[in-house]
Amino acid sequence: MKRVILFLLTNIAVMVTLSIVLSILFAVLGINNQSTGGLLLMAGVFGFGGAFISLLMSKWIAKRSTGAYVIEQPRNATERWLVDTVRRQAQRAEIGMPEVAIFDSPEMNAFATGANKNNALVAVSTGLLDNMDQDEAEAVLGHEVSHIANGDMVTLTLIQGVVNTFVIFLARIVAGIISNATRGNNSDNSAVGGFAYYAIVFVLEILFGILASMVVAWFSRQREYRADVGGANLASRQGMIGALEKLKYSQESRLEGSMMAFGINNRSRLASLFASHPPLDERIRALKSDS
Repeated sequence: MKRVILFLLTNIAVMVTLSIVLSILFAVLGINNQSTGGLLLMAGVFGFGGAFISLLMSKWIAKRSTGAYVIEQPRNATERWLVDTVRRQAQRAEIGMPEVAIFDSPEMNAFATGANKNNALVAVSTGLLDNMDQDEAEAVLGHEVSHIANGDMVTLTLIQGVVNTFVIFLARIVAGIISNATRGNNSDNSAVGGFAYYAIVFVLEILFGILASMVVAWFSRQREYRADVGGANLASRQGMIGALEKLKYSQESRLEGSMMAFGINNRSRLASLFASHPPLDERIRALKSDS
C-alpha cells in the first residue's frame, strides 16, 4: 500500500510540474498548442520530462519504497564487508562510491539506481545475504556496480523518453485522423466529438504503450547480459554463475505442483517479450559459453 500511495503522489507531482513547464515553453516560444509543432513539444516535455524526473528521484523513491537502510557506519562484519566490496569494485569500475544499503526481504534480490555514475545506490536484500555465500554475493554486487558503470539507468531513461514521446505524439496524430474521418459533416455536437477524440487517444496510448514497452524490455534484457559479464569480471565467473543458479533454484522451489503453471520460469513466449530480465537459464548459458 505504501508503494502504491508513493507512486500515485509522485506521478501527480510530476504531471503538475511538467504542465507548468509546458505552459511556460508555449508562452516563451510562441508556439500554438494545437499545431503539430505544439503537439510534438508537448509529447517531448511529457515523454522525456517524466522519464528524467523519475531518474532524478530514483534513489529517494527506492529507499522509501523498500525501506532500505543506508550503511553510514558499518555496525557489524557483514555491513563492513558490503561497503568494502562495493568500494573496491567501484574503484575498479572507475565510478564514484555508491551508497550501500540493505532492505528487509526474504527473497534474494538486489538493485542499483541513481541519476549518474557518481551518485548511485546499491542495495541488497537480507534474503540474499542469508542464502548466498560470499563469492556469490560479491558477484551480485559486481553485477549491480556494472549497471552503474555502464550507464544503464541513463541509457534506459533516454530510450524510455524517446518511446514515450512517440507514443504520446502518434496517439494524438492518429486519433485526430480517425476523429476527423468519422465525424464527417456532423460538426454540431463538438462535445461528443471531443469526447470521442480523447477516448481514441486513450485507447491508442495503451496500444502504442504496449508496443513501446516491448522495445524498452528488449534493451533492458541486453543490458542484463552485459551486467552479468561485468559481475563475473569484478568478482568471479563461477560466483556469478553460482548466484544465478541459486536464484533459479529458489524460484523453482517456490513453484511446485499445480502452482508451476503460474510461475515466472514457465512464462509464455509472448510474456517473455515484456520481461526486463532474460530467463535465468539463458543468462547462465551465456556466461558459460563466454568462458
